[in-house]
Amino acid sequence: MGKFRIRSANIALTGIVVAFGVVFFTLTVRAGKADSALLFVVLPTALAAALTLTPGKSTHGTVFRLTTVGLLLAAVALHEGAICVVLAAPLVYGVAHGVTALCRMFQDRDKIIPALLPLPLLLTGVEGVDPEWRVYPDQSVQVSRVVAAAPADVAARLAAGPRPVATRPIALRLLGVPTPEHVHGTGLAVGDRWMFGYHGSAHGPGGQIVTEVRAAGDHEITFAVLEDTSITGRWVRMRDATVSWRPAGTGTEVTLRIDYRRGLDPSWYFGPLQDGFLHAGADHVLDMLALT
Repeated sequence: MGKFRIRSANIALTGIVVAFGVVFFTLTVRAGKADSALLFVVLPTALAAALTLTPGKSTHGTVFRLTTVGLLLAAVALHEGAICVVLAAPLVYGVAHGVTALCRMFQDRDKIIPALLPLPLLLTGVEGVDPEWRVYPDQSVQVSRVVAAAPADVAARLAAGPRPVATRPIALRLLGVPTPEHVHGTGLAVGDRWMFGYHGSAHGPGGQIVTEVRAAGDHEITFAVLEDTSITGRWVRMRDATVSWRPAGTGTEVTLRIDYRRGLDPSWYFGPLQDGFLHAGADHVLDMLALT
């Protein structure tokens, strides 16, 4: 009879923890903070700490199951943001199981210690909740490649404008990251515009990125982003881009620099990730310009 009561209490406590997670997740999404560290750090920290302090067996197993359910709920609720959920999974699992391990390590020594252990993570988890509480959200990537063509030929290819091509970078293909499917625009004169359109889905239009030549030189062109309603704008906001080229041996070295604003926090985790994906994206842009 005693074991039955304990088991019932454990189930009830676990249910309370799950309900807390669902409510917290719902409020976070409705508040428009689904891309902040609040969801990816604070929620798993709170759940892990609560479950660790709840009597029962296989705490790590329970944390894993509930964390997985939370990630699946996030993938469903965020639609195209599911790519972000996949990228965030290692962070969420790491935080949840790390806090669980720390709490269990000190659980038998002092009940206060495990309650205080998650505090440092909770403090870092507020990044992104307020636009002012962000660490270096403005980032840039730069990709260079040598093309077997003379500088004049490179300038001609650039003037012809971009065209849709098959996605070559592995990082983009593995996660099915959206790439432009409808591209329009030519020219390298100040005021010329290029448009990159994205395919829509059942959850809404794909949107577009519209750029305009703001500065043009003999070996360098700078584009400003006039509009970014693209499906990828949820994770990253393009700001401007610069293409430059110079002779390199028997060919021409082309460099593309893209300045953007990171859309996800925390910075120490999503900063390097988005940097890697934007490098792959810059490679894809050069492919679209026939600079292979």
